Amino acid sequence: MIATKKFMERFRRDEDGAAIIEFAFVAGPMVLLLLGGLELGYNSYVRSTMQGALNDAARTAAVEFPIIDVEGDTVSEQVENMIRKTVQHVAPNAEIDVTPKSYFDFSDIGNPEKLMTDHNGNGEFDAADGDCWEDANGNGVYDTDAGGDGNGGADDVVLYTAFVSTPRLLPLHGFIPGVGPNFELTLKTAVRNQPYKTQSTPAVICAGST
Repeated sequence: MIATKKFMERFRRDEDGAAIIEFAFVAGPMVLLLLGGLELGYNSYVRSTMQGALNDAARTAAVEFPIIDVEGDTVSEQVENMIRKTVQHVAPNAEIDVTPKSYFDFSDIGNPEKLMTDHNGNGEFDAADGDCWEDANGNGVYDTDAGGDGNGGADDVVLYTAFVSTPRLLPLHGFIPGVGPNFELTLKTAVRNQPYKTQSTPAVICAGST
């Protein structure tokens, strides 16, 4: 009994191997923080490279169509393929979807079509009052976004929106709840098409006149 008591007292005072146990507690979080830093750095690099590729592709599309040495039937497809060609060494498995939207001017981006006649003066379009608007996208309907589908015409401003999804560099989704296996981002850039002919002037339409 006395021998057992002495052994237990000696065992409690023994600190051999304590550092290994302490390291085991902090090693996991330290490694996770290190991997998270590497992932954030990679994501930042991918975003920067993708944005540069989108800017270059959009400027090229504004000057020449079809884009030289890039396959694709539409401008958006050619822009997508040009981005892939540029960033294949950074994100070879990235899925890229580019949507172009054309505007009459830069100030129209994200804004409703311009009211030309506001009969009740409330600053909003009211069809019942016969308000008139500038049909910037030519669809004959008043829109809260003045943009039209496609890359527009001469001297139009085109907003290219790229939706990108690429596998993560590290499998962090297996350790952090709520983190998916893919890194997703949305990139935008706006360029003006070359003035190869006179820009079309939007028609003014009044509600009830069509």
